[in-house]
Amino acid sequence: MANAEDIEAGRARWQARYDAARTRDADFTTLSGEPVDPVYGPPPGTGQPGFERIGWPGEFPFTRGLHPTGYRGRTWTIRQFAGFGNAVQTNERYKMILASGGGGLSVAFDMPTLMGYDSDDPHALGEVGHCGVAIDSAADMDVLFEGIPLGDTTTSMTISGPAIPVFCMYLAAAERQGVDTATLNGTLQTDIFKEYIAQKEWLYPPEPHLRLIGDLMEYCAAEIPAFKPLSVSGYHIREAGATAAQELAFTLADGFGYVELGLSRGLDVDAFAPGLSFFFDAHIDFFEEIAKFRAARRIWARWMRDTYGATTAKAQWLRFHTQTAGVSLTAQQPYNNVVRTAVEALSAVLGGTNSLHTNALDETLALPTEQSAEIALRTQQVLMEETGVGNVADPLGGSYYVEALTDRIEAEAERTFARIRAMGGGDTAGHPIGPMTSGILAGIESGWFSSEIAESAFRYQQALEKDEKRIVGVNRHTATVSGELEILRISHEVEREQRRALADRRARRDQAAVDTALERLLAAVRDPARPNLIPVILDAARAEATLGEICGTMGREFGTYTEDPRF
Repeated sequence: MANAEDIEAGRARWQARYDAARTRDADFTTLSGEPVDPVYGPPPGTGQPGFERIGWPGEFPFTRGLHPTGYRGRTWTIRQFAGFGNAVQTNERYKMILASGGGGLSVAFDMPTLMGYDSDDPHALGEVGHCGVAIDSAADMDVLFEGIPLGDTTTSMTISGPAIPVFCMYLAAAERQGVDTATLNGTLQTDIFKEYIAQKEWLYPPEPHLRLIGDLMEYCAAEIPAFKPLSVSGYHIREAGATAAQELAFTLADGFGYVELGLSRGLDVDAFAPGLSFFFDAHIDFFEEIAKFRAARRIWARWMRDTYGATTAKAQWLRFHTQTAGVSLTAQQPYNNVVRTAVEALSAVLGGTNSLHTNALDETLALPTEQSAEIALRTQQVLMEETGVGNVADPLGGSYYVEALTDRIEAEAERTFARIRAMGGGDTAGHPIGPMTSGILAGIESGWFSSEIAESAFRYQQALEKDEKRIVGVNRHTATVSGELEILRISHEVEREQRRALADRRARRDQAAVDTALERLLAAVRDPARPNLIPVILDAARAEATLGEICGTMGREFGTYTEDPRF
């Protein structure tokens, strides 16, 4: 039990940090004009059982947030995920988002790009530009960010399998803008574990992907210190049907695997761990989601300190982006999705998210129209500007219900970690990267992760069909006066034009330079000394080698991966 003296000492530490920090010039009062404190805790002079697990904002175990000021110091970043058609069309949408108050960009790529194919590859037929923007070479990146200074804009890229070649194209575009790439700030997803677990967009077997990710971690640590080379994603795990506790446990286990990867490369955990970030789903069960986010910070801080030896607060921080739950949106009565998204966004904010994307009401039918994208953006701005939710750090901290949920999710996650490590042989496995990595790879190979998610999805579907779970407009309150939505449709001309542009680029580039760059890349991949591949891939991107050419060259050595079917 935290006694009164310990609680008061913590309050004093928090107050000193708060007083030393910078806060926004804003009105921190209620709508009625009543002032509110920056944080609330037990009444002075009283003890509270378990308060050491709750604590104060800005100190270990960070249950209540990373910063003593909460959102009084800095609000969450509004980072809307966008991409469709070709680079010209997406560039226009980005400029609209930034002009309307967006704080950063998040790039959605089309399926061929996500799978490492060029737009003229037979596998890409009919898919170019449909679920994101088509990127074939660095020239597309030039167009995508035309008029958007990359040195001043934080950019997140949601791509994993071919993430490294796409990142190198982004670096080449920044160089062509005259930007010092060492100053770039943003996030690359690069999370290959979740691809095998849930999303299924890999290129090679796990080990080659881990080699590329290790190279990227080394390169960013040395050359681009502000850029985050990994965003460990629970979003796709949750969207595939996982429970909140499974999303949390599988995601943090993946994160521990990447920490082990960095340590196996000889990197200093206090130096590289701040470059790791996370990406979570905000689903519709309001309080469970808030508890999940709070438990995530606490678990990560404890494992980073006690298991992996992180000694600085920044190396123990779990920074995360949140996206509202696409899987919660319904095609029936789609205007209800505005309400769902607002509730989910509010849970992310009350859980202390660092940045946020709000889904558009029509995303279950098509890519967002400009109008629905604006409504999604305004949802965040109403929360930020009108509701007062940013005035107090962790306003639900100490709630009997929220704290009990937080503890329960944490305990379930810990049981899952133990099981994953045991699957890989635990501390006796002798894996060259580490015991959690060994367990993750064993779970991928055996299909354990996929089967666990499938079982959870099946249980939920059964509950839905038995009317135990309810969805308004689907199995409750199905009558409606609303008509069909006007949706965004991607013209087939987008694919034809992208293929024409790619053919023209290939005809105009220095083919000898491309061939030389790709030969150097293949030699580096095959070199037994295992040199860092990032500079070699960057040279290929500068020469206008295409995504398919770069990925295909590495694939000649790395091979492909096929998942065993299981039923």
